[in-house]
Amino acid sequence: MLNDAYLAIVTFMEQGGNVLWLIAALTFMMWTLIFERFWYFQSEHKAMVKLSTDNWEDRVERRSWTAHQIREQIISEASQKITGSLPLILTCVALCPLLGLLGTVTGMISVFDAMATQGGNARSMAAGVSQATIPTMSGMIASLSGVLGTTFLRRKVDYEVELFEDHLTADH
Repeated sequence: MLNDAYLAIVTFMEQGGNVLWLIAALTFMMWTLIFERFWYFQSEHKAMVKLSTDNWEDRVERRSWTAHQIREQIISEASQKITGSLPLILTCVALCPLLGLLGTVTGMISVFDAMATQGGNARSMAAGVSQATIPTMSGMIASLSGVLGTTFLRRKVDYEVELFEDHLTADH
């Protein structure tokens, strides 16, 4: 059973051409980064918020211009930690369909090559068309799956940054 699944995956990857391996690697990296952000929120985020909030609350004076600048620095550093690799994840989401398009182009080159060398042999042209459409579909599916993950992460990041800003009060 596991052997059959492996064989099906290898056959699919071979039909899609070399670009499909790039899409697979990019998708793996994208989801690894998405899971890393989920892990951050589950394990490290509360400790970071507590440490930063405690640093702010330990200040005796919190009303001066200098104190407000320190507060902005704390918020900026926390926001950067909360956001983490989200920009890189968004870049991966945007690159997936572009790599799919690259697969389309390379597949169509195979079709034109088959037409030129074999005079329009339908069997060889079908292999090129398959090589053109599989990466396109794969790039779109990878991108859509990334959109799902990043939509949740964006909302979580925006919420946590806003919540953190609200925790750092300027009274005293």
